[in-house]
Amino acid sequence: MSEVRIAAEPRTVFGKGAARKIRRAAKVPAVLYGHGIDPKHLTLPGHEVLLALRTPNVLIRLEGDGVDELALPKGVQRDPIKGFVEHVDLILVKRGEKVTVEIPVTTVGDVHSDGLLDQQLVQIAVEAEATHIPTGVEVDVEGLEVGTVITAAQLPLPQGTTLIADPDTVILQVSAKPVEAAEEGEEGAEGVAPAASAEAEAE
Repeated sequence: MSEVRIAAEPRTVFGKGAARKIRRAAKVPAVLYGHGIDPKHLTLPGHEVLLALRTPNVLIRLEGDGVDELALPKGVQRDPIKGFVEHVDLILVKRGEKVTVEIPVTTVGDVHSDGLLDQQLVQIAVEAEATHIPTGVEVDVEGLEVGTVITAAQLPLPQGTTLIADPDTVILQVSAKPVEAAEEGEEGAEGVAPAASAEAEAE
C-alpha cells in the first residue's frame, strides 16, 4: 500500500467555535494518538483528507511543523447531510508493526444459474504489517453450485496477512432460487390459455 502524504499543522485552539473556524477554512481538525504518546491535535487540509479516505485503511504520512509520522484513520466524523469530513482520529503506526484492520470482501464471477449468492459479510478482520495492508480480498464465485459455503478460513488472503476473525465464520453461500418465482411464472402462462381458447371458439 502506498502512502498518502498530507500536510499537518499543530492545533493549539480547541472548542466548538475553533473547530467551526477550521472547517470554514476548508480544513479538518484531527487527533493523532498511540504508542503511549500524548495526543497531538492537528489541522489537515479538508480536500486531501476526503480523497485519502476513499481508500480503506489508507496509510497517511503526516508532514509539517514538528510532525513526521505514519498513521491510520481510526475514527471519522462526517456531516450527516453534506457528507464532508468534520473530524478525524488517527492512530500512530510504525514500519514493521502489525495492526488489526477490517478489509473489504468482494466477489467476481457468477454462481450457477440455479443459485443465488448470499454474501453475509462484506468485511473481515485481519492482521497485517502497517505499511502493507491489503486493499481487500477477492473471492471467485464463478459456477459455484447451490449449497456451497465459503468460510473465513477459505478466503484467499494475501501473503503476510493473518486471519483474526473466527475461521468458521460464514462469508457467503449459494442458496437455491425461490420456488415461488418459478411457480408464479407457470401460473401466469396457464392463466392465458383459457382466454386464448375462448377466443378460438368464438371464431
